[in-house]
Amino acid sequence: MIQRHLANIYRLGVKELWSLVRDPVMLVMIGFMFTAMVYSAATATPETLHKAAIAIVDEDGSPLSARIQSAFYPPHFQPPAMVALDEVDTGMDAGRYTFALDIPPGFQEDVLAGRSPTVQLNVDATLMTQAFSGSGYVQQMVLGEVSEFAQRHRSLASSPVALTTRVRFNPELTHAWFGSLMEIINNVTLLAIILTGAALIREREHGTIEHLLVMPVTPTEIMLAKVWSMGLVVLITATLSLMLVVQGLLHVPIEGSIALFVVGMTLHLFATTSMGIFMATVARNMPQFGMLLVLTMLPLQLLSGGATPRESMPAFIQNLMLVAPTTHFVQLGQAILYRGAGIEVVWPPFLALALIGSLLFTFSLARFKKAISLMA
Repeated sequence: MIQRHLANIYRLGVKELWSLVRDPVMLVMIGFMFTAMVYSAATATPETLHKAAIAIVDEDGSPLSARIQSAFYPPHFQPPAMVALDEVDTGMDAGRYTFALDIPPGFQEDVLAGRSPTVQLNVDATLMTQAFSGSGYVQQMVLGEVSEFAQRHRSLASSPVALTTRVRFNPELTHAWFGSLMEIINNVTLLAIILTGAALIREREHGTIEHLLVMPVTPTEIMLAKVWSMGLVVLITATLSLMLVVQGLLHVPIEGSIALFVVGMTLHLFATTSMGIFMATVARNMPQFGMLLVLTMLPLQLLSGGATPRESMPAFIQNLMLVAPTTHFVQLGQAILYRGAGIEVVWPPFLALALIGSLLFTFSLARFKKAISLMA
């Protein structure tokens, strides 16, 4: 009896895989999400201040103004563009410069005489993030060069405490390390729900679900077949993306065991594929399923701790999101991939995913049986 059930689950799962192979749109989407989107998430979002365009109006032409010019260099700033005063407004209106620094005539003379000259900094605030952080950078750099020039050294206030900063897991604070791995984690959830939900809705729209109902198979076998087949597709593509795109193309170091992460991803897929089937039983067609997906994925991704630390969220949200599988998947993913944690550290999220997956599968199966009975 058990062997027959397993054989039915296997054959139905193979049928799902062949259906997916004959769907070029889904295949392109899977390939795009685990290649181009992962690469884009790692490289398309720049650092807070990265190659900002700056123009300098040097009306003084002194050694001090030359020192200030040489202080701006990549990667935070592009090499300064030396412009005339009447070119500043035109350049900023055209968006060629984010910052424009005007050094007035007699600037060095006023500094050496102890007077307080004024340097004008024009900022394009439409680039809000760069404008906010960049204006502080420019102020510190100008004041530092002026202080060193006037005193012949930089004056640093002595402190009774020496603060030594050591950055772990990402010493150079490279955004690509974070962006690429979190994109894979988010795409695993998104695709697991889409593939299983679309598989069920596709059968309903094509009328093949009625064929299954007259076959000697149970709703449990049908649902398990969709779970293992679609979960396997996401599992393989995500693992290949992790090794070929993240490690191979982006050269992001993986601190922990990929095999352990795959085990955690398997538990997560068990939960999210069940969630996809439940959503497909609620939606009547693909447009409704897409709307449900938007309402579901936004809180799952934004409140799971992948985009914003959970500690910064209200206590109610933190406690509420403990019932979401993405919270525990992000936790174990970051612990394994970033910090090299072993099973002795990540067993709580593993256990939580197993419990949540079992509950979601049971609840989704009950809903699936009810939906099938209405079709019969």
